Amino acid sequence: MEELESGVALAEPGQSLQLEAEAPGSAPLPGLHHKLLRLPLSRIKGLMKADPDVSLASQEAVFAIGKATELFVEVIAKDAYTFALQGKRKTIQRKDVDNAVDATDEFAFLEGTLD
Repeated sequence: MEELESGVALAEPGQSLQLEAEAPGSAPLPGLHHKLLRLPLSRIKGLMKADPDVSLASQEAVFAIGKATELFVEVIAKDAYTFALQGKRKTIQRKDVDNAVDATDEFAFLEGTLD
C-alpha cells in the first residue's frame, strides 16, 4: 500500500481505503468521504430522500448512513457465509441469509422481510 504526503493511503485492489489518525484539532481532508465508501453517495442520498420524512440530508449524514450500511452488509454476509460453509458450499444462498437472520437476535427486525 502506498502513502501520499497528505497521510492518505492508496489501497491495493480488493482493499478498503482508510485515513490515518488525524492530529487533534486538524480539519478533515476535503472530498475524501466518497473515497472511504464502497457504496455511491449519490445512490445513498437518493434512497434517503425517497423517505417522505427526509427533506434534507447533510453530506455527513449521508456518509454515516453509507458507512453503517456497509458494516451491516458485511456482518450479515459473514454470518450467511458461515451457514454456507456448514452446508459445504462457498456460495451464499437465500436460505443462508434466512438462517443468519433467524440465528442472530440483532437481525430479528428482518424476519419476514425477505419473503
